[in-house]
Amino acid sequence: MSSAAAPALSVAAPAPSLPRFRNAGWWGLILPAFLLMTVFYLAPILQVLLISFTEPRPGLDNYERLFTSMGVQNVIETTLRICIITTAVSLALGYALSYVMALASPRAQRWWLLAVLVPLWISVLVRAFAWVTLLRRQGLVNEGLMGIGVIEEPLRLVWNEFGIVVGMVHYMVPYAVLPMLASMREIDPRLLAAARGLGASRFTAFRRVFLPLSAPGLVAAGVLVFIFSLGFYITPAILGGGKTLMAAEWIKLQILDLIRWGLGAMLATVLVVAILVTLAIFSRVVNLKRLFGGGA
Repeated sequence: MSSAAAPALSVAAPAPSLPRFRNAGWWGLILPAFLLMTVFYLAPILQVLLISFTEPRPGLDNYERLFTSMGVQNVIETTLRICIITTAVSLALGYALSYVMALASPRAQRWWLLAVLVPLWISVLVRAFAWVTLLRRQGLVNEGLMGIGVIEEPLRLVWNEFGIVVGMVHYMVPYAVLPMLASMREIDPRLLAAARGLGASRFTAFRRVFLPLSAPGLVAAGVLVFIFSLGFYITPAILGGGKTLMAAEWIKLQILDLIRWGLGAMLATVLVVAILVTLAIFSRVVNLKRLFGGGA
């Protein structure tokens, strides 16, 4: 008996170490990607942070400009104002589109989704120049309004904040639609039918049933659109015509044109911190991992 049991014990002994080898294999797979991200992403960010404290001389002089320079404060105020307006308009338009798509037939949903995704396949540069063509003084919009007698002289629709908001909203609406549509598709349509059967009007059923259930997607879309909007460069540069500076264009101006690396790195650092703070605040309110497609 004892001689027969001994081999069995010797074979079963290495079993507890298998999970360790599995974990080692998993880490071996992700290690190259981690090192690549560290070298090409984290290292430049740390270098930008270092430059913001050392150029043109070591200290906090660059960050003092946040409180003493009207130019820096105007850029930050303009960026926040445009981003907030863009986020609000994109959410309003995106929610209406998502609502229609969620309640449409499967065939109609496919066509709607295609219409939403097509703009994402067009270069942002092409779209920005297209809006310049449409909104300029001799553009299609002004010519059409004057042709039907709504206005007597062309409106200033481009090379200002209005033009920037139009271009940014056009770019960001698909990013607002996708999270909200994913959230709305999880809502059982029978809940709305049950609310209507209990005597609720269409608006009451929407307000008391559909809107609360779709709120997580609305929050996710708002976070996504706002964060993306903070770093816009091409659209504000073209549609703003250099008259309305947002943060990304101001950073480019400081680093490439005025050779003020410290100031440009300072505002770039502030942008990164603002994004991280925004995510941290919303992570206390909602489960961002679940909102953006992760596990519960």
